[in-house]
Amino acid sequence: MARVALVTGGTRGIGAAIAVALKAAGYTVAANYGGNDEAAKAFTAATGIAAYKWDVSSYDACVAGIAQVEAAHGPVDVLVNNAGITRDVMFHKMTKEHWDAVINTNLSSLFNMTRPVWEGMRSRKFGRVICISSINGQKGQMGQVNYSAAKAGDLGFVKALAQEGGRSGITVNAVCPGYIATDMVKAVDPAIIEKNIVAHIPLGRLGEPEEIARAVVFLAADDAGFITGSTLTANGGQYMV
Repeated sequence: MARVALVTGGTRGIGAAIAVALKAAGYTVAANYGGNDEAAKAFTAATGIAAYKWDVSSYDACVAGIAQVEAAHGPVDVLVNNAGITRDVMFHKMTKEHWDAVINTNLSSLFNMTRPVWEGMRSRKFGRVICISSINGQKGQMGQVNYSAAKAGDLGFVKALAQEGGRSGITVNAVCPGYIATDMVKAVDPAIIEKNIVAHIPLGRLGEPEEIARAVVFLAADDAGFITGSTLTANGGQYMV
């Protein structure tokens, strides 16, 4: 029986590429999404991957959503915590709402999603938890104090939880993408992208969502079973660690 993979924020952008790549690798895939019903319907129609709507910033919603996924597909073996938002603003203008929205969706969601599947992974002696962090969680970014703090927190989550999961056959890892050619990034003025972003990337281009997806497929595989607590950096050399 195929292993079950659940991808949050899985119907658009990097998440959609991850979901498609995992399906191509033989997993039974479910994609969570937060709000864009039209995009989710189009994604399912194009890929055949079932999409489930809930708010990852709500623990109760995650418990209910995961139960729905597992009732339909079986226990979750691979969890990809990809969902994230931005509320970019300089810190002196940042409100509590800006802060809470990003921290709750980008960091607290890791607990909300992982805790309900953790006991099952422990009992089956297998699990893969893969968290999509960011280059800006590694180096920081002006105007993104909330986002950078959340994404840095993701890395601490990974390093600590990996130490707990190891003896149960559960690996916990992070992928830190750099600037990726998603619809959101491509909506920016090309001249600004070239001057302010691509000019600082040694490879001289944006990454592609599929490149991040391939990293996730590798970390999910049995062949990556000795890799845990690690951060796979995929940013074209823009920030080297």
